[in-house]
Amino acid sequence: MAAVVPFKAVRPRKQYVQDVAALPYDVVTIEEARKITEGNPLSFLRVEKSEVDALPGSDIGNDNIYEIARLNLNGLIQAGIMTQDETACFYIYRQKMLNHEQYGIVGGISIAEYESGRIKKHELTRHDKEIDRVKHITAVNAQTGPVFVTYRYQDSLDRIIKEVVMDQPEYDFTADDGVSHTVWVISDEKKIKAVADEFAKIDSLYIADGHHRAAAAAAVGKTRREQNPDHRGDEAYNYMMAVLIPHNQLKIFEYNRVVRDITTSVEETGFFNKIGQKFLITGDFKEKSPEQPREFGMYLGGKWYKLALRGNCHEGDNPPAGNLDVSILENHLLEPVLGIKDTRTDSRIEFVGGIKGCEELERLVDSGEFAVAFSLYPINITQLMDVVDGGGIMPPKSTWFAPKPQSGIFIRPLN
Repeated sequence: MAAVVPFKAVRPRKQYVQDVAALPYDVVTIEEARKITEGNPLSFLRVEKSEVDALPGSDIGNDNIYEIARLNLNGLIQAGIMTQDETACFYIYRQKMLNHEQYGIVGGISIAEYESGRIKKHELTRHDKEIDRVKHITAVNAQTGPVFVTYRYQDSLDRIIKEVVMDQPEYDFTADDGVSHTVWVISDEKKIKAVADEFAKIDSLYIADGHHRAAAAAAVGKTRREQNPDHRGDEAYNYMMAVLIPHNQLKIFEYNRVVRDITTSVEETGFFNKIGQKFLITGDFKEKSPEQPREFGMYLGGKWYKLALRGNCHEGDNPPAGNLDVSILENHLLEPVLGIKDTRTDSRIEFVGGIKGCEELERLVDSGEFAVAFSLYPINITQLMDVVDGGGIMPPKSTWFAPKPQSGIFIRPLN
């Protein structure tokens, strides 16, 4: 069963929600965050990426940034910008991006189930990023952004959502990026019980995005559990805030790659010869982005090429993760041709969310900072679930989910 519980959210008053709500801390740079907060002092980035308020020239890795985050959150509450619900609720959170929309239920999911593997993860976390979020949660005594979770579609939950969204929403606004955000509050006890009961019938939940948030919430929960001699199991630290969206509503974009140099190939002709051993190369690739699996776009020297995997070159790779296009590119081009053995740690490679388009790949290569770019065909959620259900881990930066839940709409206190 999946234990999903309501909670008393700290959230913005209606008139402030559009100003407070912000992109997740990990999808904007410090420079981008500073520009946003300069024009909007209520932006929740001042809590989630509090480096923006650090003094010029100061060490942004200093623990003072977490104290700044605490003060900024408390300031929003004390000023009446944000307030806490009086009773525990579930929340329906709809996002619309162009012709795509997704409906999620916001609640708390069990840290015990995360630790036991019932809540499944598909990527590894970096220790430094995990520690950063642990310090942040500890300082503000709250979970400030939801973990993005999916589950296999359940008609019973869909019916509940459809009934709730017939009512007047609590929030309804469009962010600067054109994505609309609409929220309904479920405060009725019967409906709350119905939501919890339906989730209890689900065997597994899957983390789509927010692995570092999840790992940090679990670490904080473990510490507080060990420090509490009167631990009961129902304390707030036993759960992490999540938005749960059915798998058939998720939109997954490709995660493209850019590489700083091709020096391992000595010269461009040798580079093409090496690639040609595993891939059929076609020039003048006007589409730029592949239209089917096993194909890749490559941007080099101001030109686009299509790379199509020859035959069954990928056979023998460990399935199901080895059959993914990201694995094929790593195993048969990035490592043997460009010498990139570990995409998690090699500084020569960077990753670009497909939502930014191939124009961003062209810009990065044309700038001279990168030598070559690769566009990929996006995976689907079933492939991800198959890998995870088989006990595997996805290759690094395999998926870019969009739209992403914004931070600052819901805060889950730990007291």
